[in-house]
Amino acid sequence: MSELDHQTPTAFDPFAEANADDSGAGAKEYVHIRIQQRNGRKSLTTVQGLKKEYSYNKILKDLKKEFCCNGTVVQDPELGQVIQLQGDQRKNVSTFLTQAGIVKKEHIKIHGF
Repeated sequence: MSELDHQTPTAFDPFAEANADDSGAGAKEYVHIRIQQRNGRKSLTTVQGLKKEYSYNKILKDLKKEFCCNGTVVQDPELGQVIQLQGDQRKNVSTFLTQAGIVKKEHIKIHGF
């Protein structure tokens, strides 16, 4: 019996190195700006991936005042807090976030048509 115990291979995880690499300095946190179609010409712009240390409500207040649109902060179980704005504000939001110094331009991904 003791020989069989020594011959049995131990549990090997082939993805252990890949998972360890993801948590390192090479992992980038992106801010995703998306557009969702509503009814007809109506649309929503969503912003997700901002750091937790920022006050979402203050950012939303500045965005609403700057772009003359309405918006809200929604709590999503998978994505965390998501900012929703009325209309197609993708370019406006990306320039606002870079000029305010919240996010660098290379960390923003714009999705949509």
